[in-house]
Amino acid sequence: MNVFSQTSLKTVWLAIILLVVDQLTKYWVNQTLILGEPIAIMPFLNFTLAYNDGAAFSFLADMGGWQRWFFSGLAFVVGAGLLIWLTKLPKAWTVEVVGINLILSGAVGNLMDRVLAGRVTDFIDFYIGNWHYATFNIADIAITLGAAMLLYAEFWLKSRQSKIAS
Repeated sequence: MNVFSQTSLKTVWLAIILLVVDQLTKYWVNQTLILGEPIAIMPFLNFTLAYNDGAAFSFLADMGGWQRWFFSGLAFVVGAGLLIWLTKLPKAWTVEVVGINLILSGAVGNLMDRVLAGRVTDFIDFYIGNWHYATFNIADIAITLGAAMLLYAEFWLKSRQSKIAS
């Protein structure tokens, strides 16, 4: 059996497209923006170049460098696990398959940053008044949306399907 054509692994092109978009936007902001100087996009949105040496919300950012390889290894394991998961699913576009692809693209996008630059490039800065949310990137958006889709598929769709089947 050809795993690629018979399983949802065939949908990985979605992750590749999102990965390219993530890397192109990071390249653009690194070439265009000045570190820490916001560019107003909308009344609640700036593009502000920032670097994250840690994980979400700069968790462990000031730990001396070991976290780069820890989070790189974690992203590699998660990415491999997601690819294996796709091989276990039938060839179909489901909420679960799209969610896996979103998480995969984000994990690999941030992994590439960590391995190549030692840090993740962030630039999307939402704010209300003087309160600014953590600066993030396209990969972070993909991971968040993908996780939400997996939770939706697991806790709402599967619950609903099991009620219909009974």
